Amino acid sequence: MDNFSPKAGDDAAKTAWFSINNLPKLAFDHQKIIEMALMRLRGKIRYEPIGFELLPTKFTLTELQKLYEAILEKEIDKRNFRKKILGSNLLLDLNEKQKGVAHKPAKLYKFDHEQYLNTSLNFEL
Repeated sequence: MDNFSPKAGDDAAKTAWFSINNLPKLAFDHQKIIEMALMRLRGKIRYEPIGFELLPTKFTLTELQKLYEAILEKEIDKRNFRKKILGSNLLLDLNEKQKGVAHKPAKLYKFDHEQYLNTSLNFEL
């Protein structure tokens, strides 16, 4: 989101980011649209790697896990998540670490789309 600034269209005075759990009153049928989109996202994230489309090209395992937890609205055991994701062979270890963070830098990964095309995987966590 840091690299994306939403812009209001011609039918909106302003726009901003909101938590999915704290949306303002929406116009027209936009609440139903959001609910349907979230329901489909929650379903698809279990069998398609769409979560990777919502992350930067380089990401940490913690960022990936937080994305899954936000979409599924549930906590996921860190050890089991890492075991399942790393065991899927869908991540490329970039041999890089985060830069400019106040904590111990985490390893960076990238989604291996070619490997995904040759894999049958259930992302159920």
